[in-house]
Amino acid sequence: MTSGLWELVLEGVWVTVQLLFLSALVAGAVSFAVGVARTSRRWIVRFLAGLYTEVFRGTSALIMIFWVYFVLPLAFGWQLVPMWAGTLALGLTYGAYGSEIVRGALNAVDPAQREGGVALSFTPWQRMRLILLPQAVPEMIPSFCNLLVELLKGTALVSIMGMGDLAFSGNLVRLALQQSAEIYAYVLLIYFAIAFVITRLMRALERRLKAGIGKAPEPVRTTPRRAEATGVGAPGGAA
Repeated sequence: MTSGLWELVLEGVWVTVQLLFLSALVAGAVSFAVGVARTSRRWIVRFLAGLYTEVFRGTSALIMIFWVYFVLPLAFGWQLVPMWAGTLALGLTYGAYGSEIVRGALNAVDPAQREGGVALSFTPWQRMRLILLPQAVPEMIPSFCNLLVELLKGTALVSIMGMGDLAFSGNLVRLALQQSAEIYAYVLLIYFAIAFVITRLMRALERRLKAGIGKAPEPVRTTPRRAEATGVGAPGGAA
């Protein structure tokens, strides 16, 4: 490829990274707000949070982008730029999935921890901030890592708005060179590289958060399961 076409691809990478970062911020805020709301003692709060989750989790992200970018301007008379339309649609859609991660992690905390907060006369917000979230957040990281990778792949949907992301730029280069296999191989490798960086960063964050609450990483198993089951080859086993 010529230098001009490479610049087009790099511009698409930069747009994809920006969209990923902004939509991840929106999805993260929505995930915690809705996930915490789904553990509320008030049924109306749980109902509204559950309704949002079911609606956005049960609809297509592609159709949501169509609604935000093409339908809302006709209904309300205002138009979002493609970057913000994509950010809003992806953030709300993937935030619904993230809210279930938050809810599940909060419910997995030992009930005795919550009861201890009640015994100490903590308010519900204090129990959430000082007891539940510090223990639940490290357990959310692996699932959020998977969700971030899915969000990265979902950013390709914004190309339907003519937004110059990586998928859109790759298609322009393909049309210019008529080399589908080579160009899409490059695009796949770039997506993989970004996903690999996300995975490594999230794993480092998980280790740091677990160390902060006194949880060491799980040790690597060195004794074969068969030896453990039969006693053959296990340390101290009978000859």
